[in-house]
Amino acid sequence: MNKNLIALMLTSICLMGAVSACKEKPKSDDIIVAKYVPETLKDPIKLPVDTRRSDVQWLGKNYVITIEREPADSLPMLTDETGQQYVDNRVRLTVSRDDNSVFLRKTFTKESFASYIEADFRQKGILENIVFHETDNQQLKFGVVVSRPENDDLFIPLDMWIDRQGGLVIKQGQLFDTTEEEEAV
Repeated sequence: MNKNLIALMLTSICLMGAVSACKEKPKSDDIIVAKYVPETLKDPIKLPVDTRRSDVQWLGKNYVITIEREPADSLPMLTDETGQQYVDNRVRLTVSRDDNSVFLRKTFTKESFASYIEADFRQKGILENIVFHETDNQQLKFGVVVSRPENDDLFIPLDMWIDRQGGLVIKQGQLFDTTEEEEAV
């Protein structure tokens, strides 16, 4: 075949494709919108049972601190903006001596800290946990966290101390990730 004939055939095929692509397509007044399917709610969400044990030297003696967190269906259910429900927690703190006698046993709920947290957290927050930190000035120091469910950024830290008579002192805590520069400001 002739080179000119091949070039002419290719050019005509391209022109036919271009002409057909430029044809006006029929317009429709139909508006296509994705159907809204509401997210189905899950059963009430619970944090898992959590038990922590710490062996500590305090006041010259050995103690065992046991902290047990468990979801408490008997407490009021919390509901977020989407209607998802959450189960609040109950935390049992036990401080035992070497001979297994109990120095202190106390069960905490979010209401135990009501005077230290804002109204919004009293209504929509959960008692996330209590954690042993250290012995400090002959006291046992703990961290308490009341948080909004499913949002790690919204929480209230509290510091709690237990003295040698079993007395409790609770104060507003500090965030763990603050630096000295931020505290100086």
